[in-house]
Amino acid sequence: MLFGLFVLSLAGVGASYYLPEMEGLLLLAGPVAVACLILLTQDLWRRPTHVAKRAPVRQRRNQDGEPIVIDGSNVLFWRDNAPDLDVVAQVISALEDRGFAPGVMFDATIGYKIGVRYRDDAEMARLLGLPADRVLVVPKGVVADDYILKSARDLGARIVSNDRYRDWAGDHPEVSEPGHVVRGGFRDGKLWLDETA
Repeated sequence: MLFGLFVLSLAGVGASYYLPEMEGLLLLAGPVAVACLILLTQDLWRRPTHVAKRAPVRQRRNQDGEPIVIDGSNVLFWRDNAPDLDVVAQVISALEDRGFAPGVMFDATIGYKIGVRYRDDAEMARLLGLPADRVLVVPKGVVADDYILKSARDLGARIVSNDRYRDWAGDHPEVSEPGHVVRGGFRDGKLWLDETA
């Protein structure tokens, strides 16, 4: 949409130069074109640089595997405590290799953690190389933990996260069961996941 607005404003600038009766359009189209160019440049500058470089998921994905829910907004920070979408992709690959059918949930601010704008389910799925039905960006103003815990319960699935979900233990006592929440991270640059995964 931003690119379309940029092109439209450039057309307005061109029209103001070639059509004398449209001269006033330059006062609107010029600043809009400059603003769009700045925003497009910022978005490209902050675009994730490390998106999973792996075989297409359709070839690797085990559709019949045990479902497992990844807390994407938590896993995103597992390496160097900085947002890195490649970390989420590596966790997906590791889980697929172990026979799981992972799904990923993000909070609504994920787009701003990896860039400068909101990103929906379909866009996050594309960035991760997953089918759209395996990725959920929760609605704005909603706590992702609630979605993660309810989805895991409905699917009979475990959760991949370093969050202990203590605030939710009353409604979701399963988070206290050993192995229900699979922890992980990086040691010496290599991904590790609890042995229970």
